[in-house]
Amino acid sequence: MDDGELRPRRSAKPQNDPTPHQQDAVITGSRFNPIHDATEDDFDVPTQPEALLPAPKVTRSGASSSLSKKSSKGKAPSTQLAKISAGKNPSVAHKPLSILSGPSVQYRGSTSPSRKSALSSIGSHAVVQSRAAPNIDRSPTFLLCSEKLSMASISPAPLLKDELDIVIPTIRNLDFLEMWRPFFQPYHLIIVQDGDPSKTIKVPQGFDYELYNRNDINRILGPKASCISFKDSACRCFGYMVSKKKYIYTIDDDCFVAKDPSGNDINALEQHINNLLSPSTPFFFNTLYDPYRAGADFVRGYPFSLREGVPTAVSHGLWLNIPDYDAPTQLVKPLERNTRYVDAVMSIPKGTLFPMCGMNLAFNRELIGSAMYFGLMGDGQPIGRYDDMWAGWCTKVICDHLGWGVKTGLPYIWHSKASNPFVNLKKEYKGIYWQEELIPFFQSVNLPKDCTSVQKCYTELAKQVKEKLGKVDDYFNKLADAMVTWIEAWDELNPSGASKSAALPNDASK
Repeated sequence: MDDGELRPRRSAKPQNDPTPHQQDAVITGSRFNPIHDATEDDFDVPTQPEALLPAPKVTRSGASSSLSKKSSKGKAPSTQLAKISAGKNPSVAHKPLSILSGPSVQYRGSTSPSRKSALSSIGSHAVVQSRAAPNIDRSPTFLLCSEKLSMASISPAPLLKDELDIVIPTIRNLDFLEMWRPFFQPYHLIIVQDGDPSKTIKVPQGFDYELYNRNDINRILGPKASCISFKDSACRCFGYMVSKKKYIYTIDDDCFVAKDPSGNDINALEQHINNLLSPSTPFFFNTLYDPYRAGADFVRGYPFSLREGVPTAVSHGLWLNIPDYDAPTQLVKPLERNTRYVDAVMSIPKGTLFPMCGMNLAFNRELIGSAMYFGLMGDGQPIGRYDDMWAGWCTKVICDHLGWGVKTGLPYIWHSKASNPFVNLKKEYKGIYWQEELIPFFQSVNLPKDCTSVQKCYTELAKQVKEKLGKVDDYFNKLADAMVTWIEAWDELNPSGASKSAALPNDASK
């Protein structure tokens, strides 16, 4: 495998970026024609948001770098708001803001003369990213955070812009990106084209992307390309392999921007980043869920020795509208839709498996990327629609062994299209039967202490798959061999070591 061969069939840098007028048309246009067979009325293009706060309130948000900082108590700074109040103004709303990441300041009272001129230049509604400390007017009506803030620019830089790739598997034109443009355009996309490689996939202008088809995969990996599934969304894991970024967000092309209960567009990517940059608590369950979110904390009785948390490896998001059901459930509940928005993020406890869905998923590639193999599915295989399940079970077992966390809950996306339950049943039926053997296997997996890296853990797991599941069906012998091939291909494309177990995020150490 030659590094010089690692290049996509076609790529595009942002060009002809929309003018402000064109951008408004993208954001405020009435509707666009969504992909798949959903009706046009189902998906409104996000409208231009109203002013964030009524005059004369001004909201400030700290730099995104504050997400990776922790206080001496192990809490994210944004959750440590100190109330400074004389107690004579009952109208003051002591509510932490979460419009942007990082600590925030909310005030309603008078401003100092030195600040009035600055505020007048940006109007009465503003969200400002801050880095240095201003000369804050300590009015009784202020809500001050634990970090010092200052005025910077009106438009904050996107979180982790140079550290995150968005991976999208597809067989069709990516019109759905228009709805995600306000959130995705600053980031680099890796598009993995499944199916016929001669088909041209159209990507909206203005996005920075690489596109790989099956011919590219075969050219880059050579004989090892056999480990990458064909005619199945499991091909997305090739994008994880060729990325060079620290973080990955992957989404399906039938997923759109959802709205929260207040009617605001949900920036799924930002919430995933917040999840990944704050610690997890897999060793002791906190009944207020994620204690690092604004407005939450560790409850009485939570051991202080565990409050520092551990690095978060995976952020698993959910879906509104079409739930991620298996074929039998689809058949008995064909009209069921998920309309429940649960405002919660929680760490999945150690020793607990979960059904991971790949359509709205983010992870720390440097920590766990080499275990995010979506298996052998689709063309030529006896099973489908278990690619993300397999990756989730393997990943969770390895995270438990290495002391990392997995979060689930927010953010939500809008899943637009229910797949055909009869087609799904044909793909799933062996998996439905086999999983009664698979789940006990993963629950009983014991990785040796000398498995100190993800690659070692995954190679050992492949060995146990062959030994214990090979007798269930010969497919698992092939899968175990493919798992080893995946690790070999990963190491060839990432020779410096993709899973840097020493590179702990969240500034947390075990």
